[in-house]
Amino acid sequence: MQQTHDNVLLNWLFSETCETYQHQGRILYRYEESEYVLELQSHLPYRCRVIFSVEATAEIESWLALIPTGAHIAELKRQNDLRGFEVATQSVSDEWIMSFPQQVSAEIVLVQQPLAQLNVPGLLVMDMDSTAITIECIDELAAMAGVGKDVAAVTARAMRGELDFEASLRERVAKLAGADEGIIQSLCDSLPLMPGIESMIAELKSHQWKLVVASGGFTPFVGHLKHLLDLDAAYANELVIKEGKLIGEVTGEVVDAQYKANVIAKSAKRWSIAAGQCVAIGDGANDIPMIQAADLGLAFHAKPKLIAAADAAIQRLDLRALVFCLQA
Repeated sequence: MQQTHDNVLLNWLFSETCETYQHQGRILYRYEESEYVLELQSHLPYRCRVIFSVEATAEIESWLALIPTGAHIAELKRQNDLRGFEVATQSVSDEWIMSFPQQVSAEIVLVQQPLAQLNVPGLLVMDMDSTAITIECIDELAAMAGVGKDVAAVTARAMRGELDFEASLRERVAKLAGADEGIIQSLCDSLPLMPGIESMIAELKSHQWKLVVASGGFTPFVGHLKHLLDLDAAYANELVIKEGKLIGEVTGEVVDAQYKANVIAKSAKRWSIAAGQCVAIGDGANDIPMIQAADLGLAFHAKPKLIAAADAAIQRLDLRALVFCLQA
């Protein structure tokens, strides 16, 4: 794709001056994001959102310069240093959409439904492993307990469809029998947050959103996250510990895919969340029921099955991108 180094379209869009711009015989109109729902959606039914880091500016400018029709464009203003805009048109060119630059720090999201409103209190339910944090806790615990390969073999069987989630969870936890409980605190002390999560949470909290983690992992880790990030609730599986040792079992109701999905309705009722304001995000097939139960389901650096089931996907940027998927 030919590079455009002066970024004239983006400079116009992010400026505070003229409302229109003539580009290769086509007219681009600038509008405020809120105006789409109020005034434009009836005659501009197709829209997409672009989110990008400053490093991808030249590639996004080059792609935008290829826009095949006149369009309305709005800057998406958020409380972080990613940039974003929305394009609304009467029709969409599949060829143009497919030409969106790959291998750069940018996302394109096709908006095919009403979006949850950022400025109205809502609910976000997050998976934990590889979503709210960068690791899979059971894999790390297994490595610390010296049974990493054994647990990985069970995980592989589950991924081949030979075990359901509960069976695979119990079999993997059984491999931890005899491990010192100190490995749990050691992992809590070094739990790596997913980049962007603190910024995302701060922005959502500024609009009175409720924030929940629902995980097939374990309560010490979600409890640590709940405290660290000031979350409103956290759900996970309870490891059984006796005399300072893991005995290789979980107790209570297993937090499986359906349990995570039920957290959506349970939390919405608890906090009287308005219709259309429930969002869920995860990365694996086990999150499919949860994101389908939400009004807006997001796949984050996800497996193909989840991407196919989600309303939108964040594949290259960090969690700061989530707030650009909401309507301001």
